[in-house]
Amino acid sequence: MRRLVLIIALLVAGAAAILADSRWWVPSISQSVARGGGGPAIPVMTEQAIRADVPIFLTGLGTVQAFNSVLIKSRVDGQIVKIRYEEGKDVRAGDVLIEIDRAPFEAALALAQANKLKDEAQRDNARVDFDRYANLAKTGASTTQQLDTTRALVAQTEASVKADQALIDTAQVQLNYSTIRSPIDGRVGTRLVDAGNIVRATDTTGIVTINQIHPIFVSFALPADSLPQLRAQLKGDDVIVTALSRDGQVLATGVLAVIDNQINPATGTINYKAKFDNGDDALWPGQFVNLRIQLAIRRNVIAIPVTAVQQGPNGSYAFVVGNDRTVQKRPLKVGALNKTTAIIDDGLQPGEQIVTDGQYRIQAGSKVEVAAQTAPPVGTGPANSP
Repeated sequence: MRRLVLIIALLVAGAAAILADSRWWVPSISQSVARGGGGPAIPVMTEQAIRADVPIFLTGLGTVQAFNSVLIKSRVDGQIVKIRYEEGKDVRAGDVLIEIDRAPFEAALALAQANKLKDEAQRDNARVDFDRYANLAKTGASTTQQLDTTRALVAQTEASVKADQALIDTAQVQLNYSTIRSPIDGRVGTRLVDAGNIVRATDTTGIVTINQIHPIFVSFALPADSLPQLRAQLKGDDVIVTALSRDGQVLATGVLAVIDNQINPATGTINYKAKFDNGDDALWPGQFVNLRIQLAIRRNVIAIPVTAVQQGPNGSYAFVVGNDRTVQKRPLKVGALNKTTAIIDDGLQPGEQIVTDGQYRIQAGSKVEVAAQTAPPVGTGPANSP
């Protein structure tokens, strides 16, 4: 029995030695591929690093606002007798929009003018009396008291005439207010009050809104760190701002026009406004747009697709394919990047092949096969500020 146990133990030890020896000399598939052994080449997609001029820009979300917006209200009480504008159409400054019944204001003006005529007659009579008493006083036929009383009456009637003129001016202003004109060039919206309604100077709803959309503003907020960059750029030239649709289509190109005078301490952002000519009405008040704010253009830099840049514990890197199709892991110094393009300050040379897809299947030393090669990055493709 003891001999049987000893034989079994020797067999188990021998089997363990054979297995250990097999692990020593049979390489794994990943080791074979990594060493360029007989394993299959891994398909990847690559692209060449090129030199290009790449704009540096900031991105944000903006809201389109009218350059000027006016809520038209009546400054007098009365009934609307005629609406002279068409909803949704352009108007010019000074165009008649609304006519309010003029009869009450014309009557008030006529009354003020009549009162002035009456007081002017009294004034003229007082002046004649004053001249008469002045001549009589020289001969002693009139007392000084009568002369002073007449002089005071002349001054009183002259004051009445001036008051009447002020009432005439007020009545004329009220009459002018019965015709409502457009204060700006712009586009009218839908009317809020129809003809026949009574409007009052105290109404808050208004009659119609006019928005100036040529030019037009886009308001947006950026982190406060953007302020030094944009202020420095404004000292040299205009800051170009591009408005984009949700799918990335360019809607309009304008310039930065307004920097707010304070930073919002609650959000750590600062508000800006960009001005667009908007000649084709591509922008509309209330519309949300994506914005691309150009800071500068970096000339003749090395540009690669952003998908080629990988992140590791030691920073950014990319896989570079050699002439023998062996992959090299290359550390990079990235200057700026965005959704499509990365600017490489150090680590790559123009013409080197870099892996843009399939990185998760390879490592340094792997053999690869180029399954497809994408088009070179566009020379004017933009990149974000670091």
